[in-house]
Amino acid sequence: MADDIWIFDFSTQETINITNNPAQDIFPMWVKNKIYFLSDRDRIMNLFVYDVKTKDTRRLTNFSRYDIKFPTLSEDKIIFENGGYIYYYDLENQEVKKLTVKIREDFAASRTVIKDVSGDIRNLELAPDGSRIVASARGDVFSIPVKNGITRNITSSSDAHDRNPVWSPDGKYIAYISDKSGEYQIYIQSVDDSSDEVQLTNFESGYIYKLKWSPDSKNLLWNDKKLSLNYVNIEAKKITTVHTSIIWEISHYNWSTDSKWIVFSDQDEARVSQIYLYNLETKSKNIVTTEWYDSYSPVFSHDGKYLFFVSNRDFNPIYSNTEWNVAYRDMSRIYLLTLRADIPSPFGLTDDQVMLEENVSNTEDNYNIDLENIQNRIEVLPMEAGTYRNLEYVNGRLYFIESHYNQQSKLRYFDFEAKDITDIGDFSSFKISDNKRKILLSQGKDYHVIGVPSGNVNLRNPVDLSSMKVAVDLKKEWEQIFYEAWRQMRDYFYDPSMHRIDWLKQREKYAELLPYVNNRNDLNYLIGEMIAELNTGHAYVNGGDKPTPKRIKMGLLGAEFEKDKRSGYFKITKIYQGENWNEKIKSPLLGIGLNINEGDYIISINGQDLEDLPNIYSLLIDKANKIIEIEVNTSPSDKDSHKYLIKPIEDESELIYFNWVQNNIRKVSEATNGTVGYIHIPDMSVVGLNEFVKYYYPQLSKKALIIDDRGNGGGNVSTMLIERLRREMSMMVMSRDVPVPNNKPDGMLNGPKVLLIDQYSASDGDLFPYQFRKHKLGPIIGVRTWGGVVGIRGSLPFVDGATLHKPEFAHYDENGWIIEGVGVNPDYIVNNDSYQEFMGNDYQLDKAIEVIKDELIKFERDLPGIPNFPDKSE
Repeated sequence: MADDIWIFDFSTQETINITNNPAQDIFPMWVKNKIYFLSDRDRIMNLFVYDVKTKDTRRLTNFSRYDIKFPTLSEDKIIFENGGYIYYYDLENQEVKKLTVKIREDFAASRTVIKDVSGDIRNLELAPDGSRIVASARGDVFSIPVKNGITRNITSSSDAHDRNPVWSPDGKYIAYISDKSGEYQIYIQSVDDSSDEVQLTNFESGYIYKLKWSPDSKNLLWNDKKLSLNYVNIEAKKITTVHTSIIWEISHYNWSTDSKWIVFSDQDEARVSQIYLYNLETKSKNIVTTEWYDSYSPVFSHDGKYLFFVSNRDFNPIYSNTEWNVAYRDMSRIYLLTLRADIPSPFGLTDDQVMLEENVSNTEDNYNIDLENIQNRIEVLPMEAGTYRNLEYVNGRLYFIESHYNQQSKLRYFDFEAKDITDIGDFSSFKISDNKRKILLSQGKDYHVIGVPSGNVNLRNPVDLSSMKVAVDLKKEWEQIFYEAWRQMRDYFYDPSMHRIDWLKQREKYAELLPYVNNRNDLNYLIGEMIAELNTGHAYVNGGDKPTPKRIKMGLLGAEFEKDKRSGYFKITKIYQGENWNEKIKSPLLGIGLNINEGDYIISINGQDLEDLPNIYSLLIDKANKIIEIEVNTSPSDKDSHKYLIKPIEDESELIYFNWVQNNIRKVSEATNGTVGYIHIPDMSVVGLNEFVKYYYPQLSKKALIIDDRGNGGGNVSTMLIERLRREMSMMVMSRDVPVPNNKPDGMLNGPKVLLIDQYSASDGDLFPYQFRKHKLGPIIGVRTWGGVVGIRGSLPFVDGATLHKPEFAHYDENGWIIEGVGVNPDYIVNNDSYQEFMGNDYQLDKAIEVIKDELIKFERDLPGIPNFPDKSE
């Protein structure tokens, strides 16, 4: 989306585009016969001028390093910022001059501050005996006593992001990931000596996710952005790559108790996840589950007998109420695999015998895994199909998190002796200590360490986190965040060549301004400018530890008003229609039992007369969702008025949107004698999907359909909608005494379709019209879409809670890259004149109605009628 600058003539009511180019043209400033504005048509934003009389445009400044920002017009000058300096352009002399500005300010927002970081904990692990917790928060690593003792900050560095700490099973070391070297590396540190730090890796780039110690405390296992699973020997510092995926990052992996095997899951080319066993001595890998079912979250039993894992092998469809279609949920259960052929199934047939003596073998000898026919030794645990994760085996009990569709997660365990399941409580995660005696549970913002439970728990004494305080040098922290943002974009951006932008040069360019950042908002601005150099959509930076003002919500009445000049009371000029049963679009003035209409006057609010009040909303401050009394009359007088209790709403946008959609439906229906349907899709998330379902199925009897993608904010459901719009009849179904037959497939609109787009059709709202055209579903009307389709996922962590979205998933077809930076062009270019649109005239919708009428005339695929019944008398 690139803005243009327009001129509106009040006498002719004509709107003229004076820039009309693919660049960003913004901040128009009109002086006499000249319009000054900013444009990046030469890549860097500079000041331009348009002559209203000659219609010529010329560039006035020649900045080549940083963009001009925030221009402000005075009588004879335009003040602006560039590269942190303040300049002005003299309109008369046509000269640029730099101003010297001295700010007498204490910069309190950038001073070192003491922060309580107990609410910022990101990763927690138990010490081997459960006596302490190791956690990362605000970029530091903490050792926290469960009961008594000192909370130790063992890294204490504002200029580094230290994260994902794990305690070695022998209790000697804490391993963690840190970017203190300038890149993320793996470190170990002695528990007793904070200066005894060892850097185990020396990577030039890349992102490391999480660490897992081998039970013998000799090796560290981790996954990374490069789709690899690796381990490093802490003595030799030798790195071994276990496996590299071709599909996605490996996220499920574990060690055997004897430290000789690694188990992990990875997807094949069909995206089916399978479980692998890797032997450290032979470096061999073996797949131990079938390619027909997703299998993941593997974990060894500590006695060397079993491998437990989760697998999606249950098929219990949920049927749709809108069409004959299904969805599959709660597909998984927990399975076990016996590691040796001579180990009996815990659920096998038995014949009780007298046991004189139990022969307990050494764990070290238990991992002689029999790989032959291993897939035939898989058995399911007796439990309901659902969603399972966090498997941990402790002395004959398998602990796990279980959840079901629309239900809260629960911590439970399966007892192999009793062959039953016991509830522990409503928890979404847990950690068990290496000695299998303690468990870490969270409840709200509190953390509890207790003995591994055998029944429902009542948590009372949380771990004391009050000493988790850090002196944060904000300047150093901001510098770390800046460089990490640069590295994340380098490592995750979909194009390794960074669009041929010299990314290192961009880092240095914007790093020059870092010393002048004195507010957290400035840092986000700086990072935003840097990542914008890649010229790609979905590159966003947000959040961080910055003050947020408390918002006082205005009470809104779902109506428009004008002040009556004679009486001073407020006349209701429009009431937005709503649905009283729907809280999201309830119109406050149209509640049941109210007699309030357009043209009525509001006389008072909560007893305060409005006669001398210039703005009705001044009495609605902090009244959102609170009951108020309003006095209403059909005439501008308090005589014979009525008082009503109503509850103002805090947001009218849903109500206004509902009215806009209903008006468009009405307009299309009236213009086509009820033969054409209309659907607007506001985004491609659950909201947009719901709007589609809400309006698509009730209009399947229409002969044609206008789909409106304008203002679509994106998401990820476009392919679902396209699949429905592509449906064509394969057969018909009739039934005796039923005059209207059914078509198959169902959910099909048999008729022509047109699509409306505009410059605000974005992201998946771009991909939707691309697919609409690709599958020849009909003409497209409007203006070119936004052009941003390189997709994103959730942000990686930053020390102060900032978020950075990195364009990672690019789209292409048989002809190359698609849409990004270009958008989707319509078949019929129709600009909505801003003035006419304000007056209620939608030229794009008018054109869509015109085109769909023509398409209806040409359409020749009517559904067949019921044929004559067969004669089988002979």
